[in-house]
Amino acid sequence: MGEADFNVSFAGPLVTFQDAGRPGNMRYGVAASGPMDRLAFDAAHAALGNAAGLTAIEISLGGLILQCTTGAVTVAITGGDFVVKRGGQKTASWTVLTIRKGEQLSISAGTTGSWAYLAFSGRLDASEWLGSRATHSTSGFGGGVLQAGQTIKVLDAAICDDRLGDMPRPGIMPDGAIRVVSGPQDQHFADGSFARFVSETFKVTGAYDRMGMRLSGPPLDLDAALSIPSEPIVRGSVQVSGDGVPTVLLADHQTTGGYPKIATVISCDTDRLVQFRAGEAVRFTSISSPQAIEVVRAFQSQKVEYLKDISVPRGSLEQRLMRENLIHGCVYE
Repeated sequence: MGEADFNVSFAGPLVTFQDAGRPGNMRYGVAASGPMDRLAFDAAHAALGNAAGLTAIEISLGGLILQCTTGAVTVAITGGDFVVKRGGQKTASWTVLTIRKGEQLSISAGTTGSWAYLAFSGRLDASEWLGSRATHSTSGFGGGVLQAGQTIKVLDAAICDDRLGDMPRPGIMPDGAIRVVSGPQDQHFADGSFARFVSETFKVTGAYDRMGMRLSGPPLDLDAALSIPSEPIVRGSVQVSGDGVPTVLLADHQTTGGYPKIATVISCDTDRLVQFRAGEAVRFTSISSPQAIEVVRAFQSQKVEYLKDISVPRGSLEQRLMRENLIHGCVYE
């Protein structure tokens, strides 16, 4: 193990250092932050055999270009369908590869998805705030937003030849409508508003960042509800402003708010929702609280098994070839 250094040649907006987040501080007005797509973030670390929750780089649609100036390290890239280039080689996300001194790594937006994750087989040297390196995007506290010209250090950098190659994508995320539980203030909406919310189609607008995703679609009319007291907010809350426009609150959401919440996206579906892009259509469907608990528990169980499977080293190229049945029979003449 040694040290690997990278120079940031280019970083788009909202490219940040993120670890698992800083829970337990919302009572003090501090957002938990952490990755937008928690499943993809965890998968990147699992593919490298890293401990859960270590710091990685979250990459927005703006992309990231790094130049390795010292050492070598194995990395994993997960998340949306991003284009990955290493030197003259082009591949896609959900892959593990090694970057060596003199090589350039470019990660840019591909066909789908809004966020990608770059994890290293080692420890990223990033600033800590309140016990976490997760970056709060609006304040910059935590590891921080990456900037062109910046140097990134990877401590205890390792090369993992037995983990290289494409990795299986999780098959545990369902297609279809995003599942929500009604409330907690659905009683403050005019008759028919909630039914409209779960039956009509909305679109993701360009007003989308780590704090929230503003949607366009049929107005969700309020019933004199703008005077309710501010109260705690959670990730996935669907908050509706006075103009009837919904916003889904995400990783860097504020800790309290006085706008009524018509519904809450269940936790496992926020990972899927955040990968939508501006202009994409999104639909919601309502499930009960007991159903939500059952769905999330099943998802977490499947996630544990998936992460366990991809964390197993695949062996060297020679070992992988020896495991394959390359001869299917013989022909005698």
